[in-house]
Amino acid sequence: MNAVNLWSRACKQIQNILNRDTYERWIEVIEPVSLESNNLILNVDNDFLKEWINDNYKDFIMTSLIASGAPSDIQISFFVKTNDSFVDTPVEKSKKEDYSARKNVYKGKVPLLNKNFTFDNFVTGPSNSFAHAAALGVCQAPGRAYNPLFIYGQTGLGKTHLMQAIGQKVLATPGMSVRYVTTETLLNEYVDALKDGSIVKFRNKYRRTDVLLIDDIQFLGKRERLQEEFFHTFNTLYDSHKQIIMTSDRPTRDMQGIVEPRLVSRFEWGLVTEIESPDFETRLAILRYKQSLMNVSVSDYLLTFIAENIKSNVRALEGALNRAISFAKINPQINLTLDNLRVLLKDQLNNEVQKDLTFSEIQKMVAEFYNIKFSDMTSKVRTRSLAAPRQVAMFICRKLTRASLPEIAKAFEKTHATIMHGCETVQNRTQVEPDLLDTIREIIRQLGKEPEEYNI
Repeated sequence: MNAVNLWSRACKQIQNILNRDTYERWIEVIEPVSLESNNLILNVDNDFLKEWINDNYKDFIMTSLIASGAPSDIQISFFVKTNDSFVDTPVEKSKKEDYSARKNVYKGKVPLLNKNFTFDNFVTGPSNSFAHAAALGVCQAPGRAYNPLFIYGQTGLGKTHLMQAIGQKVLATPGMSVRYVTTETLLNEYVDALKDGSIVKFRNKYRRTDVLLIDDIQFLGKRERLQEEFFHTFNTLYDSHKQIIMTSDRPTRDMQGIVEPRLVSRFEWGLVTEIESPDFETRLAILRYKQSLMNVSVSDYLLTFIAENIKSNVRALEGALNRAISFAKINPQINLTLDNLRVLLKDQLNNEVQKDLTFSEIQKMVAEFYNIKFSDMTSKVRTRSLAAPRQVAMFICRKLTRASLPEIAKAFEKTHATIMHGCETVQNRTQVEPDLLDTIREIIRQLGKEPEEYNI
């Protein structure tokens, strides 16, 4: 079986599961290249498609390939098409032309803006409600409310979704322009502009827009010339009352390699807000909503199992749901039970267990280090000898786990605001107390983790 035939068979399976729009947007754009040693090479048009499909549909595609006759150990690799890369696969000319036309319409005003990333499709909860409210505020008064808006949080929690939802909303206003770009793409365009002498065109592209959306701004680190260029772009937009929105996987104070202190200070001029890991109720709500979009019914106790065990991020949560639905669709004769689901999600469940420390493990380690009782972690006593270690434990829980603030608050029997205050207090102290920073790093090492992995 060659790559084209295998892919064609898999696509027929996928079309029976995904709705037409989703299939055309994310699957039909993929072109098979070759099948060698059980590794299927697939081409896509750009880095955005490569990353999105790899993160959201890879497992789903592999399941469909196996159901279509591929070996059980099939692997897939995505590549971006270039003039000198793989020889193009024989794909019907009409299909290519149809996709090309659709792609040009799709790009129209805003390249790479995903039409599914809207406010209507964004499930809110305690972990993201403030960021959601801020995003809506920006839509009501672009360039004047919360400018810039800086959204940070771990991978897969919905930062890009929320950012692009703003773009979609703003575009509904006649005459408004929006420009979305990842920092990696911005860097590549800047380098190309320097090479071919089109730097003025590059500047005009990003300085003559009403709303500039920049994803993964943390990658601006160590790119000194681009930092300087963006500094001036930022000033031009800000002075013209144009809206700037940025996302990052870390807060401004933890961004590394930014040699322009003026740039970091500008990131904080407007509003800095965090999207946290969703709590159980929000995770379950997300699963129920995503299931409704797919027009497939999965038993609620199975959704509850996924929500209880897949905690890392929304992307992983959706991946687990996609795998369960794919199994049910491809194997209608098999009843999807809890035991079947455990086997199906074995790798994901193992990864979740390996990644997370428990609150009690952190609390016990901090208590032992400071020679206080474990019960002092939830005590109401506020003496400095107990409050300071308790705040250190809160800070480490915040850094080393993907739990939301409400979940951490529950573990310490404190309020959401108390946890926020404790974490901020410790963060501020580490800036001026090297000994405290060394203490925190040592506790983290005793917990079997490396501080550098958590930007500590």
